[in-house]
Amino acid sequence: MPHHLPRRARLWFATATAAAAMAVVTLWVLSFGAPASANASANASAGAAAARQAAAVSSLPACPFWASGITPPARSTTPWVPPLQTAPAVDFTSRPAAPTISGSLQNGQVTITVAPVPNAVAYKVWRDGVDVGYISYWGQTGPLTVTDTAPCQGAYYDVVAMYDTSNSDASFGRLSAPYWLGADGTIAPGAGDAAPGTQISMMVTSYDNTGATASGYNAQLGVCATDPRVIPWGTYFTVPGYGTCYAADLGTWIQNDTVDIWLPGDQANNWGVQTRTVTIIADPHGGGPTPTASPSHSTSPSPSPTASATPSPTASASPSPTSSGTCAAAWNASTTYTTGAVVSYSGRNYTATYGSTGAVPGAPTSWAVWTADGACA
Repeated sequence: MPHHLPRRARLWFATATAAAAMAVVTLWVLSFGAPASANASANASAGAAAARQAAAVSSLPACPFWASGITPPARSTTPWVPPLQTAPAVDFTSRPAAPTISGSLQNGQVTITVAPVPNAVAYKVWRDGVDVGYISYWGQTGPLTVTDTAPCQGAYYDVVAMYDTSNSDASFGRLSAPYWLGADGTIAPGAGDAAPGTQISMMVTSYDNTGATASGYNAQLGVCATDPRVIPWGTYFTVPGYGTCYAADLGTWIQNDTVDIWLPGDQANNWGVQTRTVTIIADPHGGGPTPTASPSHSTSPSPSPTASATPSPTASASPSPTSSGTCAAAWNASTTYTTGAVVSYSGRNYTATYGSTGAVPGAPTSWAVWTADGACA
């Protein structure tokens, strides 16, 4: 006759057996890794997610020209008079380094996070030269983000930090090297289709306008207008007969394979319309999207330094000493300075161009915060 266990015993026996089996499986996984079927399932899941993201990116529209509906007139090559000088590779490395950005495509939008840099009061983000976001920094905590609600395939993004709100050339730090929206739906530093060494046959025109360009920098020799879908902002390239260009401006007629170089006065007319093969080059000054936030201004910004349990002293404005005059009160890292305040640091007097705390006079990251008045004793 068969021997039957009581119901409670049967339950205990089944539980113990399952536990023992689970222990054996766990020991096997720890010793030899997950079974091939589990790895295959995980890989398949990751592959499916990547495929969905790739499909989402591929379904994005082509990037449009920033000024839609404008058709440039037909232009043909004209006589050419060589410029009187060669354009150098403009150097912005004396300005504070550009912030870094990150982001990814989710639900048809790209949310871009800006890593703050010391002393910046605002940030601008562009996509293919189109302004997609402005962030005013006032000490808020949490990520600094902007959202591109109209992303497109292969878009290029740039960011710049601002050190006052005048929108003048002097208020801008270094423009970032381009970030590229890749096939995986993330934006990361990269040249995309405009890698160094790329050569493009271009129609090259010229202009002599002065004042601010679309990126905020002043027009000058070596700053050129491009279609940022073809040559993104923040890119250096050479133009035979001209010199080195830095892409940082736009033009309604500067579409597709057209470049507008800057030349002074009649030299622009003498250039006319030419065909040149331009060559993308690496940043000759070694710049790029490599800065990191300093410990005093982290990616999770702390509240404004003036808001503390023990308020720091505030320096009031005082008349500016003459150069080589008497030194003003020494700069103090914990003091909150208002616009017009005068301090001395390392044998020089400085006047505050806007309020700050902890911005060292004369430091590269404080070039827009303090104006040097001259030596003092």
